Amino acid sequence: MTWATDAALAVLLGGALGAGICLLLVLIPRIGAPSLSRRIAPYIRDVTDPAGTTAWNLLGPGTTAFDWRAVADRVARWAVRLLGTSDTLMIRLAQAGRPVDPAAFRARQLAWGVAGLAVGAVAVVGLALAGSFSGPSLLLPLVGGAAGVLLCDLLLTSQARARTARIADELPTVLEFLALCLAAGEGILDSLRRVGAVGSGELTAELRAVVLDVGTGSSLPDALAAMSRRLQVPALSRAVEHIVAALDRGAPLAQALQAQASDAREDAKRSLIETAGRKEILMLLPLVFGLLPLSVVFAVFPGVFMLRLGIG
Repeated sequence: MTWATDAALAVLLGGALGAGICLLLVLIPRIGAPSLSRRIAPYIRDVTDPAGTTAWNLLGPGTTAFDWRAVADRVARWAVRLLGTSDTLMIRLAQAGRPVDPAAFRARQLAWGVAGLAVGAVAVVGLALAGSFSGPSLLLPLVGGAAGVLLCDLLLTSQARARTARIADELPTVLEFLALCLAAGEGILDSLRRVGAVGSGELTAELRAVVLDVGTGSSLPDALAAMSRRLQVPALSRAVEHIVAALDRGAPLAQALQAQASDAREDAKRSLIETAGRKEILMLLPLVFGLLPLSVVFAVFPGVFMLRLGIG
């Protein structure tokens, strides 16, 4: 056994022992269960918030109970300091339909990085046990950690793009339904409430959030503008601008919404044509590299086979 095999066995056995000890510690009631102060806090009015729904952090410096939530909050804050945050991240979280909490996302991203690091370490141990260990293999944990962090970010970006595309597809139908409700004599807020209650989709969920904001004290133009800033879909932003302008000027909303719906359908048609033009080259790849060589083989192989038989 070489030194690499010995080190791999040591890492493997030590990791298994550490994981077992952690699992045993979690099973201990004093560590795994919530503290007594946190369990009774929701029932004591003077130590909770005015609404009586969220307990304050009652763990003082002398408390011995282990608070996993405090540790998770500390890890999230540390992940934010390590990976940073930006307005772009909050926009992507809103576009993906996730809670706009950069700290939670950075903590999840850090967890993905740790998981990638662990996978790389397991790969190094496996290579060492198989006798294929080399110097560059030590970089596998770093590569796995970086890949985990990047994969989590790419997954968020993909979810944001897919959701904004669905919102853009739903926009013409929603605008036409709103115009129909307005033409039937309902107000704009009642129309939004009806569309949010009847419809199903990403845009109708956002409209339900707008109605909820209006019900909690925000004005309708402010709630619509907040939705537009949160999602940043160009067609939706234009529609919101026209709706807000019509509300400010007292213009008829039904005609404006019908015009916006037709414009949104034209934009969707134009984007579909552009996408088809870009995909045309990709559509030729299976033909050029798949069907055409196969046709050539079917045409040439019988002749070559007959020539070989004739020569033999």
